[in-house]
Amino acid sequence: MKLASDTPDWVLAALEERRQRDLMRRTITLDSPQTPHTQIHSQQYTAFCSNDYLGLANHPKLIKAMSDTASVYGVGGGSSHLVCGHLSPHQALEEALADWLGYERVLLFSTGYMANLGVISALADKQRPVVQDKLNHASLIDGALLAQAPLRRYLHSNVASAQKLLAKSSAPGLLVTDGVFSMDGDIAPLAELSQLANQYGWMFMVDDAHGLGCLGESGRGCLSLEGMDAKRLPILVGTFGKAFGTAGAFVATSHDYAEYLTQFARPYVYTTSMSPAIAGATLASLQLIQSAEGQEKREKLARHIAYFRQRVHSLPVELMPSNTAIQPIVIGDSKAAMAVSEHLRTLGIWCTAIRPPTVPVGSARLRITLSAAHSEEDLVLLCDSLEKVLTVTSLNAK
Repeated sequence: MKLASDTPDWVLAALEERRQRDLMRRTITLDSPQTPHTQIHSQQYTAFCSNDYLGLANHPKLIKAMSDTASVYGVGGGSSHLVCGHLSPHQALEEALADWLGYERVLLFSTGYMANLGVISALADKQRPVVQDKLNHASLIDGALLAQAPLRRYLHSNVASAQKLLAKSSAPGLLVTDGVFSMDGDIAPLAELSQLANQYGWMFMVDDAHGLGCLGESGRGCLSLEGMDAKRLPILVGTFGKAFGTAGAFVATSHDYAEYLTQFARPYVYTTSMSPAIAGATLASLQLIQSAEGQEKREKLARHIAYFRQRVHSLPVELMPSNTAIQPIVIGDSKAAMAVSEHLRTLGIWCTAIRPPTVPVGSARLRITLSAAHSEEDLVLLCDSLEKVLTVTSLNAK
């Protein structure tokens, strides 16, 4: 027997509206590790929606490193970095990341969302505005809102649009962009934006969550692709939950910015540090990313991307222009995207439909993500299944 609900009417109305618009989100429980061949509700699927781009989330070297570190330093950080929660594994990881990327300092954060909130809310305020790409991640937008800073958003990857906003501003502030855009898979024009920021005396910040590890020389991400260094990109945020296969995040920057963030980035000051065991596993991941094995994985991922684009290019759908592991196929209508996703599921392919408000209205899509852990047979299965499902969908639409 269901008891009468005391939930406010506005909550129930908001949920009903989501249902009517085919926008309800639901949590799916995996019964297996985070690998391409996964089990969900006792059914086997080949998954193409994880951000584990190099296939490291279940790598034996990371599992061993986490276990070994936990056996020495335990599982919990105990407190914030500034109280007594900064352990040797944290310090070793910070130093290794700084050396890898060519920055003076690195600060660790518990999540990528928290890193972006912390950095932007510390550097921006009512007198220091924020200018961002229209398609930036929600955490970057929320950082500006938390800072109560004037926020303006330029047309996606449009440097001229960004310049107009900087030129109109009464004071210099913070120019922010994603490196690789999480829902489109394209790469921001970082070199031009950096030059623009320098021209107007603005701080420049990039969140390269989806580029680090799988793009550029030694996996150094968009920083490497654009031939940039710490001077041209003074504030770089990265996460460990994508190509690194672990969890947490960091900001790479100068001594001065690091000292400032240590004093004023509230999500850093007032949050318990990440698990030292996770830090140990992430250091092992970084070493693997820099190794010959890491390079082989990046080359394999690149082959997967080329094959996928060659196969899907001829299908009657909009494949967005992307040379990264994120390969979005725009369906348009949310209900249609859900139907395509469900049809793929019946063929053993797990790929979640992405709908508004995560993407603009009318651009619901399959956000297909490829991994070095996928086999060539997995890619053939995916493309054969997409050809079958999308061709049928197109004929039905006609």
